[in-house]
Amino acid sequence: MGNVVNFAHRGSSKICPENTMAAFRKALEQGATGIETDVQLTKDGHMVLIHDETLNRTTTGTGWVKDHTLEELKELDAGSWFHPDFRGERLPQLDELLELAKGGGTIINIELKNGVVPYEGLEEKVIQRVRDYGLSGQVVISSFNHYSLLLCKQIAPEIRTGILYMEGLYEPWAYAGTLQADALHAYHRAVLPEFVAAAKAAGKAYHPFTVNDPDEMRRLLQAGVDGIITDYPDRLDALLAEEK
Repeated sequence: MGNVVNFAHRGSSKICPENTMAAFRKALEQGATGIETDVQLTKDGHMVLIHDETLNRTTTGTGWVKDHTLEELKELDAGSWFHPDFRGERLPQLDELLELAKGGGTIINIELKNGVVPYEGLEEKVIQRVRDYGLSGQVVISSFNHYSLLLCKQIAPEIRTGILYMEGLYEPWAYAGTLQADALHAYHRAVLPEFVAAAKAAGKAYHPFTVNDPDEMRRLLQAGVDGIITDYPDRLDALLAEEK
């Protein structure tokens, strides 16, 4: 199987509230070798980790992330929606996750959430912070906004990028080449063994998402993918241990 990256999707997001430090730490305890997260900008330009463009689902706040300052967001509870035991969890800043990864080998997959909201300067801010922490070799930047990924490569050719896409993209490994992208972050049902082989021949890695069923994990591992994005890093860790 080689060194398949076990990416915890928003951390261990079935055990802990997604995109919180509790979820990230739990993922590492469960055997994750990578962490996937989502980054957006506050009203005053700070980078926070949250999936939805609005606060309503995963915090005690309401409205758009972009309309709140960092200090306002720090006052919100990002854990009690999931379970009372997590009351008091806060929206983390990107710095906190990078600090957690510093000094270890954890791969950090940072998804730029700039499809619905075109955050100006998001690419530059993320890249600068990654470089500040000396983690260029441990980061993959992904996005459904492929213009953004091309810009990232132009700014920082040393940082890997992964194109997020759903089903039906024709020869995605060839398309990835036009963006200078390094990886294919495909919906898992759009990944076939012959696709993985063609991608490897083109020098592109496959990191399918979001794979929670053990049988589907096995199928993808047998196909030769380079990483799997999952809500259950413990399940994937167990399967990888079986294969050793």
